[in-house]
Amino acid sequence: MNFKELRTAPPLLKALEDLEFVYPTKIQEKCFRRITAGVDLVGIAQTGTGKTFAYLLPILSQLKFSTEKHPSIMIIVPTRELVTQVHHEIDKLCKYKNVRVKSVIGGKNINTQKIDIYDGGCEIIIGTPGRLYDIAVTGMLRFKNIKKLVIDEVDEMLSLGFRPQLEQIFAMLPEKRQNLMFSATLSEDVRTFISKYFYQPEEIIIDNTNTPVENIKQALINVPNFFTKIEVLNYLLGDKEEFSKVLVFANNKKDADLIFENLQIAYPNEIGVIHSNKSQNFRFNSIKNYAKNTIRVLVATDIVARGLDFVDVTHVISMSPPENPADYIHRIGRTGRADKMGNSVLLCSPFEEDLCLFVKEKVGAALKNIDLPDEIKISNILSEDEKPGIKQKNYIKTPDIKKSQGAFHEKSEKRRKINSGGLRQKSKRKNIKRSGRK
Repeated sequence: MNFKELRTAPPLLKALEDLEFVYPTKIQEKCFRRITAGVDLVGIAQTGTGKTFAYLLPILSQLKFSTEKHPSIMIIVPTRELVTQVHHEIDKLCKYKNVRVKSVIGGKNINTQKIDIYDGGCEIIIGTPGRLYDIAVTGMLRFKNIKKLVIDEVDEMLSLGFRPQLEQIFAMLPEKRQNLMFSATLSEDVRTFISKYFYQPEEIIIDNTNTPVENIKQALINVPNFFTKIEVLNYLLGDKEEFSKVLVFANNKKDADLIFENLQIAYPNEIGVIHSNKSQNFRFNSIKNYAKNTIRVLVATDIVARGLDFVDVTHVISMSPPENPADYIHRIGRTGRADKMGNSVLLCSPFEEDLCLFVKEKVGAALKNIDLPDEIKISNILSEDEKPGIKQKNYIKTPDIKKSQGAFHEKSEKRRKINSGGLRQKSKRKNIKRSGRK
């Protein structure tokens, strides 16, 4: 089936033709007619399967020109980068269709965003939960016209602690609306959220039997410590022809910065980094430079990179096994796309063996051990997390206040006299004499 057979609107078909897209992915094909039918829907598919177009194509095909000030479609995503990406995807699809789209994110002037939304109006609003709610409570953005609500990467949104903001937004929405939710996983937390807010939702789960894993050569290298991992990474990146576009995943912001700082020494102007502590402009510039191949290596954390679409990634390198083994599949799914072969390298140190075991259970025999290259110099430097005893500090337990018998210390002789009432008695006698009492 092609996009024309799905009854995609002609302006969108023309835009898809420009993008050289002819055939929909499985998630796009199965979601299109159910979304246009108006049912509540939950779409589950891995990263890189085309979930964004899966909801944009049917929504935009049905969207009619409007002069209303307030939006009829709201798309909520977990990160600022994903807001920008979804907006960009809409711009590409609406090349031949007039649609007013506004996006709001944290880290930018909220007053400017409020004025932009209120003065220009829009049919589609895209944003992160916190900023959408903050603007809505001012009255400059109203949800009374919302007909379709999309929550993308909902599993990540809940894990980031956005549940309160989502619930506050739902309380502002009109009851009569279509709810669409897309996610890479369907956890119990996600199911609970769905059961509370969705009306008889249909589930479309793409069980990727032909997952990107089959097109990816996966290697596991056991490495004694973090700084030896840096040595391995430096060694691998030395082959610039083979490692021409590399995505490096770190488990936390501190490790991402350490990797970036060390790589910059050997490969200046070839490395970028993104995580939530970096400024918005810094993050956007890193992503833009990586997408345009101005830099060939991007270091990222799972949270910030979630949902971002990168093309022609030759290698995904995980500096540590992720705490959630499902995230390993999301990571390596960035390579081996469009029937191309991809490569993944997982580095594991001794104290990460349990996490590595969970990953092995997830992917099976596809993950193959390879020896540490002889050229690698073993580092004797340990990171803060690897130093013995760092996480086992001997804290003094605070006494239970319920069992406290009060503070006690020996009082001075002078203080004992004062407290015995000596001065009080003298004062009383003076007052008696003044009043004439005996």
